[in-house]
Amino acid sequence: MITKNTLVTRSEERGKTQIDWLDSKHSFSFGGFYDPQRSSFGPLRVLNEDRVAPGGGFSPHPHRDMEIVSIVLDGQLEHKDSLGNGRVIETGDIQYMSAGSGLVHGEFNPSQTKPVHFLQIWIEPEEKGLPPHYEDRKLLPSAPNQWSLVLSKDGRADSIAIRNDIELRSAVLEDAATLTHEGSQSYQKQWLFVIRGSVSVSSTNLDSGDSLAISGESSVEVTHRGSEKAEILLFSLPMEKA
Repeated sequence: MITKNTLVTRSEERGKTQIDWLDSKHSFSFGGFYDPQRSSFGPLRVLNEDRVAPGGGFSPHPHRDMEIVSIVLDGQLEHKDSLGNGRVIETGDIQYMSAGSGLVHGEFNPSQTKPVHFLQIWIEPEEKGLPPHYEDRKLLPSAPNQWSLVLSKDGRADSIAIRNDIELRSAVLEDAATLTHEGSQSYQKQWLFVIRGSVSVSSTNLDSGDSLAISGESSVEVTHRGSEKAEILLFSLPMEKA
């Protein structure tokens, strides 16, 4: 059901960047893609779905005052930064980099034979100029049809602590199950992204690459559709302060 408080972005409506080593799809305005309806959602500024060809990658470049999260869906991603971190993260890993007062980093596909498929997420921090920070870990798989807390401000439930009062959950749905998130009244914006498979929210059907922005609601109910498992992300975000 589409209401004035929801905005659906279909996979094919996303912005695109395609060069010889990169196929990137942008759920929000990014690079040469601009959509005034999709410039951000609260502090959620970027969600790019990237596929990097074997041996390709982003050469070293600077960032500051941005929370940058990468989730590897398939393949390997090599990270190097000016803090001295150098790691290869693999399928199912999550990488968190708080750029803070500034750092330089590069991301590469170390494989010479296999592409890497990953999500890159940018979230604006509550406070600027903090010391930069890096960490990565394996995303612990949760049982089907259950939420797993991935990011939170306080790092509870083995989530990664991030420098904004947001929450990110992941879930795998199957067997036509319905999964409900009853959130705190502090979080009145919900943004749902379908990584793989098909789900519905109310009567709105969503497929791989689709997203749904919901304003003025602290809860959401998601139902699995189809024969394949569905993988989803749910961001819970505060309303903007007056």
